[in-house]
Amino acid sequence: MGEVVLARIDDRLIHGQVMTKWSKGMGTNALFVVDNATAGDPFMKDIYTMSTANSGMNIKVFSNDEVVEYWNSTNFENNKAIVLFKTIAAAKEVIDKGLPIKRLNLGGIAKKSDSKFVIPNVAVKKEDFDILKEIEDKGIEVFFQVVPDSKSVSLKDAIKKY
Repeated sequence: MGEVVLARIDDRLIHGQVMTKWSKGMGTNALFVVDNATAGDPFMKDIYTMSTANSGMNIKVFSNDEVVEYWNSTNFENNKAIVLFKTIAAAKEVIDKGLPIKRLNLGGIAKKSDSKFVIPNVAVKKEDFDILKEIEDKGIEVFFQVVPDSKSVSLKDAIKKY
């Protein structure tokens, strides 16, 4: 049976930090991109799955519904996966539909006019904290951390910093 080793919100999805820092040392053998737009774009889907062919990782691209269906039908087979989301809303939707996530990392969210940096490279809106609190209330650890060797900031501390 597979598992979600880590869920991560990063609007860049797969990039160097994910490939070299997060996937190493966690016992992962798969990266699952979960993004409706990317899953619906055959060209982008191919770019993600083919560009990492030499990594030795199993790379899949799913819509929000497809990843839940894959879990329900296969329990992710033997994949120990990092699941990557572009948005907090997408992560919440998939969690609400039953994907078993234990840890949710916020590691790369670009600054927008109505957001503030909580840690470098992670900017959120005030209302995002309500969504993240709902996620945490389900027993999921929510934390902010760009790379594994940087300081981890809990949701509670992030709210204080905001």
